Amino acid sequence: MLTDQGNQSVVTEFILIGFSEFPYLKVPLFVLFSIMYLAILAGNIIIVTTIRLESALHIPMYFFLSVLSSSEVCYTLSIVPNMLINLLKENPSISFLGCATQMFSFLGFGAVNCILLTLMGYDRYVSICKPLHYAILMNHRFCTKLIVFAVITGFIFGTLETTFTVNLPFCGPNVIHHFFCDLAPLLGLACGRNYFGETIVFLICFMVIFCTLMLILLSYLLILNTILKIPTTEGKRKAFSTCASHLIVVVVHFGCASIIYLRPKSRYTLNADTFISVTYTVVTPCLNPVVYSLRNKDVQIALKKYLGGRTCARKM
Repeated sequence: MLTDQGNQSVVTEFILIGFSEFPYLKVPLFVLFSIMYLAILAGNIIIVTTIRLESALHIPMYFFLSVLSSSEVCYTLSIVPNMLINLLKENPSISFLGCATQMFSFLGFGAVNCILLTLMGYDRYVSICKPLHYAILMNHRFCTKLIVFAVITGFIFGTLETTFTVNLPFCGPNVIHHFFCDLAPLLGLACGRNYFGETIVFLICFMVIFCTLMLILLSYLLILNTILKIPTTEGKRKAFSTCASHLIVVVVHFGCASIIYLRPKSRYTLNADTFISVTYTVVTPCLNPVVYSLRNKDVQIALKKYLGGRTCARKM
């Protein structure tokens, strides 16, 4: 919707095109995304609950994992329910305030996830490279401070990105060729070019994605250097196996995020970006619990203990 203020129109709501160009896919996509969203909720809630109940998992690695799972639930909550509702609407729309709120939420939790993955990489570095000092360096109080730092810093970044974006002049058109209020399509709707605002948004994205990724890579270079010094093949395999699930999630998460956010506005393409956005907003959060449970024996044992115990109790 557009309203006139003086001689200039001002956008008060946006039309979310999303998957409207494929009306025959709306119902199948609604069913598919609903199943995946339920899997995201169930998988992450099971991981958080299992880690909380199993005392053997009360170590920093799983503490960070439980916080990451909680953050993933909140991240998808800011996007997927609204996307599912819009799939059933003839003319899906979102108010300007609703768009800003959605952007703040998913950018904030997205940044928190990046920082959490960095902290998990640091945890693996201390565990493998400084095993004798691990308990002292990664004590519960320090880990809690790291989590608080991740949340506060993530939402500071989210606030800055949202503020600079929504303060750009929007005078029409108001059609977003996406299924949620993402940065790239909104920047494409701004009237004229605000180079300062766009530069600030790009720099913040660069800091969040590139800098955290570099810290993770640095952690793994140091880890690799330590693993290569382990004399036995079995020792090397065990050391690397503790990092495998984290590495898989990092590659998928940062790969998609880099393609979307670390490139100029002129490179935005509707179909490709919509597909990639589905990957990091729905597919990746759905796969994370699977990756961490299938690649981690401790989590598998705890899941079998509690899920198996409940099954036996029901049979009795």
